[in-house]
Parts: sequence; structure tokens; C-alpha cells
Amino acid sequence: MTNLDLSKSYLIKAEKRLKILEVLLREDDYSDVIREAQEIVELSLKALLRFKGIDVPKIHEVSGLILKFKERLSPSLKKNLRRIVRISRYLRKERELSFYGDIDFIPTEMYSRLDAQKAILDSHFIVRVVKKEFSHKYK
Repeated sequence: MTNLDLSKSYLIKAEKRLKILEVLLREDDYSDVIREAQEIVELSLKALLRFKGIDVPKIHEVSGLILKFKERLSPSLKKNLRRIVRISRYLRKERELSFYGDIDFIPTEMYSRLDAQKAILDSHFIVRVVKKEFSHKYK
């Protein structure tokens, strides 16, 4: 298996998971939309890094690496870097709280439909820009 094979696999998984978000939204399961969106963004960004030949550490938020190696990205992706970083960092921050909560943070009560809809839009955006990057010849 190559980095290219693994990166394609990550992106396929991310694309398939997008469908889950609509089911969770219909169920008013907003906190799980947030959690799943984070995993979609993480998989997509790790696919991007692997596609560019960059080793991916076992961490959940990789925007720092994307910024470090931004010279390997296409001009169209570079144009969206601020938004990509913002989405990745926000969803990473919400990762554990949206799933496990805390004594003073009940996940099923803390997220709104609007929060979930934003996470869905953001995850679709990330998958779309990463998928587009795969069509570029930059490495």
C-alpha cells in the first residue's frame, strides 16, 4: 500500500460519512453531528497530507502541518487555508465535549440545530476542497 492508496481510502471514508450527518440531523442528534463532522474533517485533512507525501501523526488536529507544508498545495487550496484551519481547530476543540460531555456540559443539551447545520456545511466544504486537490498535479 502506498500513501496515495491510503489517502484515497481516507477520502472515500470521509465522503461516505457525510451521509451519516443528515441522518443524525433528522434525529435531532446535534452533538453527534458535531462529532462525526470532526472525524470527517480529520480524515479528509489526513488524506490531503498523505497525498502530498507528508507523514501523518496520530493526532486529531493537523492544520498546523498543513500550514507548515502549504507550499505543496495548489493555489486554489491555499486561497481557502484560513477557513480550513478555522474549521479543523473548532471541530477538534468540540471533539470530546460533543461525545462525552462533562459534569457541567451535557452534549445532547448544548448543541443546536444551527450548530449541527454549520458543522455539516463545513465538513462538506473540507471534503470538496480536498477532493479537488486530488485532481491537481502539485506535490
